[in-house]
Amino acid sequence: MTPVEFRRHLHAHPERSFAEHDTAAFIEAQLDALGIEHRRVAGTGVLARIRGRATSAGDRRAVVLRADIDALPIAERTGLSYASRNEGVMHACGHDMHAAVLYGVLREAAATPDFAGTLLGLFQPGEECNPGGASLVLAEGAFDDYEVVAVVGEHAEPQLEVGTLGFRAGKYMAANDELRFAVRGTGGHGALRAQLHDPVAAAAELIGRLLTLNAPERVLSIGRVEAPGATNVVPDEVRMEGTLRTFDEGARTEAHRAIEAFAAETDARHGTRTEAAIDRGYPSVVNDPALTELAAALAEASGLRIERLPLRPTAEDFGHYTLRYPSLFYRLGVGAAAGRLHTATFAPDERALDVGIDFMLRLAHRILESRL
Repeated sequence: MTPVEFRRHLHAHPERSFAEHDTAAFIEAQLDALGIEHRRVAGTGVLARIRGRATSAGDRRAVVLRADIDALPIAERTGLSYASRNEGVMHACGHDMHAAVLYGVLREAAATPDFAGTLLGLFQPGEECNPGGASLVLAEGAFDDYEVVAVVGEHAEPQLEVGTLGFRAGKYMAANDELRFAVRGTGGHGALRAQLHDPVAAAAELIGRLLTLNAPERVLSIGRVEAPGATNVVPDEVRMEGTLRTFDEGARTEAHRAIEAFAAETDARHGTRTEAAIDRGYPSVVNDPALTELAAALAEASGLRIERLPLRPTAEDFGHYTLRYPSLFYRLGVGAAAGRLHTATFAPDERALDVGIDFMLRLAHRILESRL
């Protein structure tokens, strides 16, 4: 099976996070056909292993190549002949491309395993929602038998044309936390304000204070507010939900403290009681500088265009790997015609598969050769 055929099968049969049962079975069947050793990990993930034939006894060095495999709750509108057959589910974030690149790399590496060390190919489930498949993979100790010298991942990028790769050393993508607030007071007739401890007024003030936390490297947004009152009825409770994005664990902790303080101070002024729940999400993606520069130099030497990327306030559970191992997460250009990620019409240029396969395989070899 070619990488394009592999990708199109996944695209036509998308499955949501931690429900990738048929996806995992398909990947296992394709690895079996290539004679590649593999096992399940994190429930619906698959971990493949190829040991280079130049590997000496006792050499535990390994490079982990990671691709995510889950899809999104989006009804596809691309009109492609291989469009999603699973109603309301779509590979709208390029995970089918990521998995196809990894499959192509493993296919080539298995055919000519002329390297020293081990390649671990991780088809990871559940990137799109907490707790994130990466955290489960690490909790299982999937790589504990190896000296992991690098974890490498990529992401399809429509803002880069095919033949272009994007890199950023150091902090790159944000940590994400989900915010939920229940502001409770004493509601009643909207005309009799002296009798109220108005949770709507308190919630409005709290939102204003929360938004003051926004800064160049910190993003906070409130995206949902529910105040089930009426024109002349103030409710007893207001519920709100939002997101916090930070690029540094110290700044993350500081923001959490500020959120709790703002809630307490607002309650003191309005006589309300606010429950503030902060659901910690993924950590920030921080790219190893040496790996980043090695990869960028290799891309240029391979005739590819490179772009230096800005900070990106979106989140990725790849951040869990960057906390544990030297890691690199880069962008693979799929062309502006692909449209926007997480939309019903996202359709990446499949010519990017060859670019992605060739570069990721070269990079894995170079990392093992360089003994970083």
